[in-house]
Amino acid sequence: MPVDDATAAFLAAMAQAGPPVHELDPPTARVATGALQPLYGQGPEPDSVEDVKLAVTGGTIELRVLRPFSPRGVLLYLHGGGWVIGSIEEYDTLGRILAARTGMTTVLAGYRKAPEHPYPTPVEDAWAALAWTDRHRAELASDGAPLVIAGDSAGGNLAAVCALRARDAGGPHLDAQVLVYPATRLDSEYPSYHEPECQLLLNSDSMRWFLDHYIPVERRAERDASPGGAETLAGLPPTVLLTAEFDPLRDEGEEFAARLEAAGVPVRARRFERQMHTFFQMVNILPGSAEGIDYVVDGLDRLFPR
Repeated sequence: MPVDDATAAFLAAMAQAGPPVHELDPPTARVATGALQPLYGQGPEPDSVEDVKLAVTGGTIELRVLRPFSPRGVLLYLHGGGWVIGSIEEYDTLGRILAARTGMTTVLAGYRKAPEHPYPTPVEDAWAALAWTDRHRAELASDGAPLVIAGDSAGGNLAAVCALRARDAGGPHLDAQVLVYPATRLDSEYPSYHEPECQLLLNSDSMRWFLDHYIPVERRAERDASPGGAETLAGLPPTVLLTAEFDPLRDEGEEFAARLEAAGVPVRARRFERQMHTFFQMVNILPGSAEGIDYVVDGLDRLFPR
């Protein structure tokens, strides 16, 4: 079954717009993908928006706090982009939608990116963002409110790594994680890496391009790089996990979901048919995004009934 019609039309337009990411240098790639931002629209207006500069080792990162009316919890979102591209500005519309739909204060974390800041800097920045969010949980929602970590693609990788760290460090306490087509095994190429129908906006060439900028081959099996290689996934928080049918990362994401379930972690996982990698964040461009957001909202409502 091919991708849906909207995705096919989008891919045709992208093919006319310029060369693929893996044929560009990182600064040019950031400009090219950032050009999509106006297509996402503005998103709903939250009760308040606050930009925070957080001091981290060697610099600062930016957080954007999107607070809905009467928030019932806090959701820290780590954006995708292969650890090389992407920004909180590009994810602002998605963040606003998540804040409105989940009823949770949504914190978008702008970690530093490779190749200027390779592994493990994005991991440490994500961990610092989680620590900040946990410290301010009462101000962001209420004392004891649910805390959820979430992310897509590279952001899903960072979210899963932080959840493992939090488990082993005895905190911060996470009440759930939401992983959208996460990269979980940077040291392996699964069959979906090579399936012809998965060679779309993200393909095996661009995935290798991202990885080569982010992390040396000899470090890709480390747990802070490949959470799917952790000895056990027991004790991780309840998980909502999405994969896309036509995505090089499909197989490792689904393996991660199966390992979580086998370890006794409550998991809701779904493969979104006829969708490609990046469908979730393409609000107001691909209709599949709305379906994916619905699935996340429903998953969180089941965990935290309103």
